[in-house]
Amino acid sequence: MLLKTFGWSFAITALGLVAAVFYGGWEAFGVVAILAVLEISLSFDNAVVNAGILKKMNAFWQKIFLTVGVLVAVFGMRLVFPVVIVAITAKLNPYDAVHLALTDKDRYQQLVTDAHPAIAAFGGMFLLMIFLDFIFEDRDIQWLRWIERPLAKLGKVDMLAVCISLIVLLITSFTFATHAHQHGGAHADKAQTVLIAGIAGLITYMIVGGLSGYFEDRLEEEEEREHEEEEEAARTGKKKSAVLLAGQAAFFMFLYLEVLDASFSFDGVIGAFAITNDIVMMALGLGIGAMYVRSLTVYLVRQGTLDDYVYLEHGAHYAIGALAVILMVTIQYEINEVVTGLVGVVLIAWSFWSSVRRNRALAATGEADEKAEVSSGV
Repeated sequence: MLLKTFGWSFAITALGLVAAVFYGGWEAFGVVAILAVLEISLSFDNAVVNAGILKKMNAFWQKIFLTVGVLVAVFGMRLVFPVVIVAITAKLNPYDAVHLALTDKDRYQQLVTDAHPAIAAFGGMFLLMIFLDFIFEDRDIQWLRWIERPLAKLGKVDMLAVCISLIVLLITSFTFATHAHQHGGAHADKAQTVLIAGIAGLITYMIVGGLSGYFEDRLEEEEEREHEEEEEAARTGKKKSAVLLAGQAAFFMFLYLEVLDASFSFDGVIGAFAITNDIVMMALGLGIGAMYVRSLTVYLVRQGTLDDYVYLEHGAHYAIGALAVILMVTIQYEINEVVTGLVGVVLIAWSFWSSVRRNRALAATGEADEKAEVSSGV
């Protein structure tokens, strides 16, 4: 079962890591491994959401998502998108960007370094909005209650996440401009670029969120209609038509999943720039991670255990928040790549362990209740 579900992921991992060693030695091996783990960590909640929707679709649409969707997610967002980012920020056409990455690493590295403030501002704002929208939402299950409970109350204020993000962007841009001016003004002209790129990241998040919300609303409408049909079928004794679920409803589910996938893969790609500027290592690491996210989605659907580790979603979003802060800091200061990668891994591991402890505590409580019932003669 495990080998059947994760077989392709294991094979891609082996090929990717071997390719990394040939490409850049053991250092590249470590960076690619960290990127793969980071991608899996950031996208675990995406796999959970995918599985929750995918299980409602028929076999045909599940296969479409797991084939066409893989092409879009792995080759589109993880491999092509990083090239597009570099091409836009460095003002190159995609072919020249790829050619430089493969043939003139020093020149490519310089172009990416010059473009880094814009990339970091754009990505930092996008990631920060994901984190803030999560942390300001009132949830039944809370991981770090001493933080999440008061923030959920603050989240009732309209547009608070947008206001905080803009304040962070203004402070970052002003600090960057001041620092550049004090050191001769070499990067003073880039302060405006940081501001514009950050606003662009914020707008991009709002567009992606708006599209996701639109498809989610359409899904809810289809589910309500399906429920009404089931009730009608129960009253009349007639069989409910499955055309809607397999056709229009499944189509909207597919579109919704693709929008979600794009948004989550986007934060993975942007986060990867905080770890490395090497386009080849980025493609290898994110490609491996994307394969595991797909396999994990299938595994969760087949096992039906979506709610076993309830704090993992929280850990993933805290990792996203940490990456957002790191990206904004790297506009002006250097942060070691290993530190950046390990922050996300530690937060995910912590949330996983917290989930395990919660499950054990609930199991112990259930056993204690059973013993109490037996001893009382119930």
